[in-house]
Amino acid sequence: MSRRPRRNHSPAFKAKVVLEAIKGEQTAIEIAERFDVHPNVVTKWKRQLQEGAPGVFGSAESDKDEKTDVAKLHAKIGELTMECDFLSGALGRVDAPSARR
Repeated sequence: MSRRPRRNHSPAFKAKVVLEAIKGEQTAIEIAERFDVHPNVVTKWKRQLQEGAPGVFGSAESDKDEKTDVAKLHAKIGELTMECDFLSGALGRVDAPSARR
């Protein structure tokens, strides 16, 4: 028995299969047979959609995370700028004739 090569399904195909599963008119096995996928895949995709559905409409948690990330990034930029300025000043003094012996 030869194995079928691994298939990568498009997001549109996955959505089509999951919407059929959510309707509940057919069992996962029937849907899997109709779309030529394994029943476990149908169940997995359905669970992924149900867990990720709040993110489709935007969630307050993700907005808060983005704001905190931006604040952290701005702080890091300021820190790196200060280090760069300090080091460039220190290097300028090393190149000065008075620093050479």
